[in-house]
Amino acid sequence: MTRPEELSSSCTIDYNSSMEDDFFGDSTLDGALGPGENTKLRRLPDRAKYDRSSIFSILDRGIVCHVGFSSNGQTFVIPTAYARDESALVLHGAPASHAMNSIVNGQLVCVTVTIVEGLVLSRASFHHSLNYSSVVLFGPAHEVTDLEEKERSLTLFVDQVIPGRSADARPPSPKELRATRVVRVDITEASAKIRSGGPNEDEGDLDRHIWAGHIPIRMQLGDPVLDNRGNVDHELPDYIENFAF
Repeated sequence: MTRPEELSSSCTIDYNSSMEDDFFGDSTLDGALGPGENTKLRRLPDRAKYDRSSIFSILDRGIVCHVGFSSNGQTFVIPTAYARDESALVLHGAPASHAMNSIVNGQLVCVTVTIVEGLVLSRASFHHSLNYSSVVLFGPAHEVTDLEEKERSLTLFVDQVIPGRSADARPPSPKELRATRVVRVDITEASAKIRSGGPNEDEGDLDRHIWAGHIPIRMQLGDPVLDNRGNVDHELPDYIENFAF
């Protein structure tokens, strides 16, 4: 069966305050974001991608990430929406959010994004797997306090869901900006891991008379459902009509 290490690289941080300057070494000097000590794929390394283009492409396709952090000796992994801002991820939440409060002071965090793209059915139980595109990234998290920068970050959130929507939607009010905590995670190390295609089979299993192969999984939008309240525009915008994952 698929083991956890087949989906991503390590997502563990043993952090102290002196690590931030030298923890990641020189992984960004050549324009790549890895490999580093925490993102080098040691098992199935041929599936690894460390270039920014591959990593950013997966991040731009995703909607939900999982943020791993430590607080008072306890490890937490929290699902949340995100947006990419160049070489950073932007997160947001309520000011009282435990996750937001725990990571705003430069703590190194681990963030993962996974897009499941297929079921892989082998002739042997051991070789069943998934097709996927995944990213594991690390970086320090800092709160965004400038109101203009917060507003720009929240615009990125809207366009991460459906590009172009922010041009139509009312921007956040000063009250809404004050009621939202925005955190920026600068990506200092990252790796992508991609699996595609059919199952890996042992030669001795190829004569087994059972169905084997892979079943693609695609995220697909349903028909839009109009909210009829207020002064609604019944015409569907092009950015919705033409949108696809």
